[in-house]
Amino acid sequence: MNAWRRWRARLDASVRAQLLTLALAPLLLALAGLLLVLAAWTTLAYDRLLQTKVRADLAVARGYFEQVLQEVGGGTREVAESHALHRQLQRLAPRRPAAAAPDAEPLQAWLEQERQRLGLDVLVLRPPHDPVAPPAQARGSAARLVVWEPAQVAALASHLQPRLGIALVPTRNAAPTARTVEERALLMLASAPLPDDAPLPGWVLHGGLLLNRNLDFIDHLNRIVYPEGSLPFGSQGTATLFLDDVRISTNVRLFGDERAIGTRVSQAVRDAVLGEGRTWLDRAFVVRDWYVSAYEPLTDSLGRPIGMLYVGFLEAPLRWVKWGVLGGTALLFGLVMAAAARWTLRRARALVEPVERMDATMRRIERGDTTARVGPVAARDELGALAQHMDRLLDLLAEQTAHLRAWAETLDRRVAERTRELQASHAALRQAQQQLIRSERLATIGQLSAGLAHEINNPIAVIQGNLDLLRETLGPAAAPVQAELALIDAQVERIRLIVTRLLQHARPTEFAGYVEPLALPAVLDDCVVLVERLLQQRGIRLRRDDRPTAPVACNRQELQQVVINLLVNAVQASPDGAEVELASGDWVEDGAPVGAWVEVRDRGPGLPPEVRARLFTPFFTTKPDGHGLGLWVSQGLLERYGGRLEADNRADGPGAVFRVRLYAEPRDPQPPPEAA
Repeated sequence: MNAWRRWRARLDASVRAQLLTLALAPLLLALAGLLLVLAAWTTLAYDRLLQTKVRADLAVARGYFEQVLQEVGGGTREVAESHALHRQLQRLAPRRPAAAAPDAEPLQAWLEQERQRLGLDVLVLRPPHDPVAPPAQARGSAARLVVWEPAQVAALASHLQPRLGIALVPTRNAAPTARTVEERALLMLASAPLPDDAPLPGWVLHGGLLLNRNLDFIDHLNRIVYPEGSLPFGSQGTATLFLDDVRISTNVRLFGDERAIGTRVSQAVRDAVLGEGRTWLDRAFVVRDWYVSAYEPLTDSLGRPIGMLYVGFLEAPLRWVKWGVLGGTALLFGLVMAAAARWTLRRARALVEPVERMDATMRRIERGDTTARVGPVAARDELGALAQHMDRLLDLLAEQTAHLRAWAETLDRRVAERTRELQASHAALRQAQQQLIRSERLATIGQLSAGLAHEINNPIAVIQGNLDLLRETLGPAAAPVQAELALIDAQVERIRLIVTRLLQHARPTEFAGYVEPLALPAVLDDCVVLVERLLQQRGIRLRRDDRPTAPVACNRQELQQVVINLLVNAVQASPDGAEVELASGDWVEDGAPVGAWVEVRDRGPGLPPEVRARLFTPFFTTKPDGHGLGLWVSQGLLERYGGRLEADNRADGPGAVFRVRLYAEPRDPQPPPEAA
């Protein structure tokens, strides 16, 4: 009996040990795994969060930096174009030839006053092609970054020399160098040419801001990026400007209040930012401590890297917070796991058999045995009830699966049939809607055209009658103006034809003008003569490029109407003094010419998407005094002969391109597309 009891005790101890291992081993492994995953995820999220933060800080700093560039450029252009400067120069004009430098004391005093008002370090007026000063910029551009040698500073802004000569401080991990002093100057410089009507046309006003030792600028930038209280846990933000790899303006401290001007960036950062031209977002050792840093290359007007813009903040306070969170989370996990292990040991014995049978059943079902069931179990607790519920659920699932398969097949057939019906109905409805809209538009325009024809034909008849009476009355005395009278006759006839075509545009398939083979260059020459006066009024230059070899089949008057309309639109869209291009060439399809094209290119604001969508819609216009029929009528005229009118934005800058395509042989009239 005692031996039996000892054997039973040993069996119970073995079972308890197995249950203990079964219960605690997964918990311990889960705890370790969760801690590792949490540490890795927290570190990754922490690094990405800091990178995102410093990337946003760099964007703010870059925005302020670009704003200052704009302000320097705007202030310099304002002075160059100001009436006050012109007045100062006019006072010197009687006493000084145009080639002499305007260095009179009143002018220099006035420029010094303007420099102080704008907060600039440089404001000098230099002649064109000055070997010392940089060339002039295009009007309207912002300031750019330039590097001046000591000789340039001495010649153009000698008062800035005390801020040069930055002694290089030996810095850990910096690239080897033989230099000991940085004598160059980094400036935001704007070079604005004086207007053509100025007393000294072609002279250039240079305005700039020296970044060397510019502590006010760098401190203000730092306050914008890192205002007080924006960084938690006592972290501090810094900002720095580099010339090459040397700190020329910074609020990083060496010792006490001494700034780290003259220290250099590490070679790794220098190679990445200045060598490869990419932005650095990572931890970096800055002078005395580790910072979450962002370095961005600063480039001159030619795109060459000449320096760096830096922002960053101390990492140490945030790093201690991260480890504190990880430690607290690990402690909490440990307490939770200990409580879970104690409860699991109490329930482990009752869970073993029912859970194993249910697991075996699920494995059989996963292998495809849909008849597998748990069967009766000895336990009468929740696990036993769960096993019975599982069997009933599997039975119900098998039955519902069969019903669902049948319903799915039926539903698929019905959905396919209904989809086909809906697609057919939608296509028919859309076609009917488009036809109705087009019919309503044509009816409205037909009524309007009839009224216009009646109102315009009456004054045309009066003009023609008086012209004939004038010719008869003058007799031979009309010979000197015979060409002008003939031109009036032609234009009156052209007005009559335009009114007739406008009246008949609602019936495009019933009418087309007399078609003849036309040489595009000759037609375009006549068009240019008719718009030459408008070009001269706006001071716009017309550039021609005619290269067509194939004639086009069209009515000459209608083609002239289309081209003149496009030229007038281009002149009205372009600024004064701009250039309008009129080009033509062969229209080639499948390697063979089928007609010719004409392009009118302007330098206006271009065509936004919302304008392009409604460009050829009747009565749509962007002009305050426009009627919105020009492009629509032009499109209709071309489509009568199988041609088309296309519109797009220029690929080489601002402006629009209108392209006329016509076939060498007449084609059937095409209905105009519906407006988008």
